[in-house]
Amino acid sequence: MLPSKARRKVAPANGDADNSADKQDQLLLSSAVCNGEDLGPFVRKAFASGKPETLLHNLRHFARSKESEIEEVCKAHYQDFILAVDDLRSLLSDVDSLKSALSDSNSKLQSVARPLLTSLDSYLEAQTGSNNVNLALSLIFSCIKLLELCSRCNFHLSGGNFYMALKCVDSIETDFLDKTPSSTLKRMLEKKIPEIRSHIERKVSKEFGDWLVDIRVACRNLGQLAIGQASAARQREEDLRIKQRQAEEQSRLSLRDCVYALQEEEDDDDGLSGVIGDDGNSNGGGNGLLGFDLTPLYRAYHIHQTLGLEDRFKQYYFENRKLQLTSDFQVSSMTPFLESHQTFFAQIAGFFIVEDQILRTGGRLISRMEVENLWETAVSKMCSVLEDQFSRMQTANHLLLIKDYVSLLGVTLRRYGYPVDSLLDVLSKHRDKYHELLLSDCRRQIAEALSADKFEQMLMKKEYEYSMNVLSFQLQTSDIVPAFPYVAPFSSTVPDCCRIVRSFIEDSVSFMSYGGQLEFFDVIKKYLDRLLSEVLDEALLKLINTSVHGVSQAMQVAANMAVLERACDFFFRHSAQLSGIPLRMAERGRRRFPLNNARDAAEEMLSGLLKQKVDGFMMLIENVNWMADEPTQGGNEYVNEVMIYLETLVSTAQQILPTPVLKRVLQEVLSHISEMVVGALLGDSVKRFNVNAIMGIDVDIRLLESFADNQASLFSEGDANQLKTALAEARQLVNLLLSNHPENFLNPVIRERSYNMLDHRKVMTISEKLRDPSDRLFGTFGSRGARQNPKKKSLDALIKKLRDVS
Repeated sequence: MLPSKARRKVAPANGDADNSADKQDQLLLSSAVCNGEDLGPFVRKAFASGKPETLLHNLRHFARSKESEIEEVCKAHYQDFILAVDDLRSLLSDVDSLKSALSDSNSKLQSVARPLLTSLDSYLEAQTGSNNVNLALSLIFSCIKLLELCSRCNFHLSGGNFYMALKCVDSIETDFLDKTPSSTLKRMLEKKIPEIRSHIERKVSKEFGDWLVDIRVACRNLGQLAIGQASAARQREEDLRIKQRQAEEQSRLSLRDCVYALQEEEDDDDGLSGVIGDDGNSNGGGNGLLGFDLTPLYRAYHIHQTLGLEDRFKQYYFENRKLQLTSDFQVSSMTPFLESHQTFFAQIAGFFIVEDQILRTGGRLISRMEVENLWETAVSKMCSVLEDQFSRMQTANHLLLIKDYVSLLGVTLRRYGYPVDSLLDVLSKHRDKYHELLLSDCRRQIAEALSADKFEQMLMKKEYEYSMNVLSFQLQTSDIVPAFPYVAPFSSTVPDCCRIVRSFIEDSVSFMSYGGQLEFFDVIKKYLDRLLSEVLDEALLKLINTSVHGVSQAMQVAANMAVLERACDFFFRHSAQLSGIPLRMAERGRRRFPLNNARDAAEEMLSGLLKQKVDGFMMLIENVNWMADEPTQGGNEYVNEVMIYLETLVSTAQQILPTPVLKRVLQEVLSHISEMVVGALLGDSVKRFNVNAIMGIDVDIRLLESFADNQASLFSEGDANQLKTALAEARQLVNLLLSNHPENFLNPVIRERSYNMLDHRKVMTISEKLRDPSDRLFGTFGSRGARQNPKKKSLDALIKKLRDVS
């Protein structure tokens, strides 16, 4: 700044005049510059006057004057400037700190924002792709709808749902074919739509042809089911009648403690309404439980209606169904009618059930008049077949089976409004032939059942076997169900024969109840008596006389007879119940046991075989020492063998034979043993015997009596005493021979009381063989002069008097 001050002191070199003019110009120029005016006039004036240097000088002077002002201002504000610089320096330091903080914040911001920026980039990219996809979707939206409809059409075609497929084709053709944006797709549709319609027409026609084949099998199954339902309904009605009769019987007996409630199940009045739906299909739609589906028929009918061929299709349908019915009438000569009658009638029943369903649900496909004409033809043919087949039958069961099935056929078709009186009239003409054939069949069946008997106790492994073979015939002796496996006391013949007799009763009642006759128990009872007393009793007698060869077989037959006695009670009760009369009325007309002859023969055969077995052991009586020096203590050999056999027999027989039968058989056997003992003393093989031998026989008899007493646990005490009475002859003879007063035998009172079983001739013969010990060989040498035994003397007197009596 000092040099500036020195320059300001330089004086101008011009004169005063010039100085004043110059100053004026300088002032004007300064004013113009300060005011920002245009300097052009000054410049032109300076060049015009030829003094541009003056202008330059003035400009320089103005510049120097401004520098001076600037210097003055700077000098005036120098302190503030210094302070400002200091502030700027301080600010610079703060700016550096701020810069460092901003740099750190920037780094952190970048580290945090970088993933967000990446996500933002991805989002923007995805948004761009989404916009592109939305644009593409919007462009092909109509194509997608079309393809979905095409796919649905293909799905229906593959699933066989041709109606929906046709609806899809119509929708494609109407709504999309002209509007599709794809020319390729449009050309494909124009080509495929006629092909699809042609394909559907062929498939439906083929399905209808297959339906005509399949409906025959479906008709047979449907007919069998319908007739089965009619049979079940008839059985329910019969069960209800039985319960009602039982309730009435109990009410007559005034059993107030018992309360009865009869609940009747509702019948299906609509026939097979549970099997055939309103849409013409069997239960469940589709193919149904029996393959009974009218959809192919109705679909073909609808398509032909669409094609304008309704009348031709109706005629074609009727002619084909008529041919099928005519074919169903054919009775095969290679197969017995008994085996084919159910199929024959079920086929016809199913045919008309289907036609009734088509009549009700098929629109105008078939008329009622056409169905009635078909039915008249069918009834005429069935009556002709029945007349022919019934005239050839010689088996009652065959006649009954066919009659029952035809009656069920009538019940079934009557539900659908078909008249069946002509069929029932044919059945009523053949009632008289039935019962004689039924008895003949039962005679053959019983003979076969008895011939197959293995005489072995029946083994039942399951409860259902017990129920089927025991409870169903009320053969049980206790209400407690036994443990399984269960060995029954009877052989398989008993339930087999019971089934035959029960079947006879049920078949007879079934036939008799069909005609509507209310009171037919006497007829049933008459034929039941004939079956039991003539057929079954004679067959059992023949079996006993020809096929029973051993004790086990005879024992099994005797056990069977005891069980059959209980079964006969069941037969009469069962026939009464089925005939609809109270049991108390049926009991009034009861006869004796109808199998009495066979029962007696069985017990006689068993007793005879046991006696033969005992005879083998009794042959050991020949080994008895009749002149023993001392009496035997443990019984003779023969009686020990007999005792072992009897105990074994009882342990086995009590598992099979009823107590009364076993008691009667044992009584016969013990009586036979008694006769054998007496016969041995009476026979020629025993020339003489002494008291010691008789004492041994007494021990034998006591063992047998002990055996009889031991049976008191099995029988009653009175029955055990009756068994002992079977040994009465041997016991009384031994008592007489061991008595000290044998002459009491001649006393009528004592004889009647103690020796009533003895024959005086046998007593005389046996008494003559009794020898006193002194009578033995060489015994007189040591006993001469001895007194005679008083017992011997009394016995000799008895013998003498018996000889006189003889």
